[in-house]
Amino acid sequence: MTESKVHSLGDLLYAALRGQRTISPLTDTDAELTVEDAYRISLRLLERRLQDGEKVIGKKIGVTSRAVQEMLNVRQPDFGFLTDAMQYPDGAEVSITKAGLIQPRAEGEIAFLLGRDLGSEGVTAEEVLDATEAVMPCFEIVDSRIDNWRIRIQDTVADNASCGIFVVGNALVDPRSIDLANAELKMFRNGKLEASGFGSAVQGHPAEAVAWLANTLGKFGIPFRKGEIILSGSLVPLVPAAAGDRFELTIDGIGSSSISFVA
Repeated sequence: MTESKVHSLGDLLYAALRGQRTISPLTDTDAELTVEDAYRISLRLLERRLQDGEKVIGKKIGVTSRAVQEMLNVRQPDFGFLTDAMQYPDGAEVSITKAGLIQPRAEGEIAFLLGRDLGSEGVTAEEVLDATEAVMPCFEIVDSRIDNWRIRIQDTVADNASCGIFVVGNALVDPRSIDLANAELKMFRNGKLEASGFGSAVQGHPAEAVAWLANTLGKFGIPFRKGEIILSGSLVPLVPAAAGDRFELTIDGIGSSSISFVA
């Protein structure tokens, strides 16, 4: 794909983001779009956001669990960037309109806070754990600039892995102090249990998912830096979010997090 076309599609997604509207799937109009093309488009989208003053503070992997893959009909993980504008404090009351959300859905996951830089080639789960200062409970509110979530892997990668906003709980837990694979997450919406799942839902272990992400982005020359937050993927199916909803989650041995929404 030419650089001109990459910029055009990245700018199209940026306009949809800022205009709080959706567009047709990119794969509907360009059947030859590759994941590599999509990643270049996502970098253009990120470039536009950085020009607005946003700063990269981490990375994310998504569509890692079978439940989410089945829901979205996407059969491999996606990946993208987190910026400071995407992060809200734990317990925040978020205006869907002011946050620029279009068709938000809540995910519950485990976030990793890096205590040192992580390599970008041949990274293992053990190396991820060694580099992690702490793990935290996390809500990621995913959102798609693609009509009705009609995404293929190329669409979601181009759209910064369908990232919207996120919050992390205040607990900072040593990742080696708990069994992350067997830690159970429970997600509640308006006091009702909506879903539950274990850390093993994401590639067998959350650290395996982070290692995959480090190796994948490493191929594009993107490093993992000390102080970055890495979202390891949802342990439960996505739950639609609307004004008036309050979400809470708990993760065994890690803690809790919450977020609520207004118009």
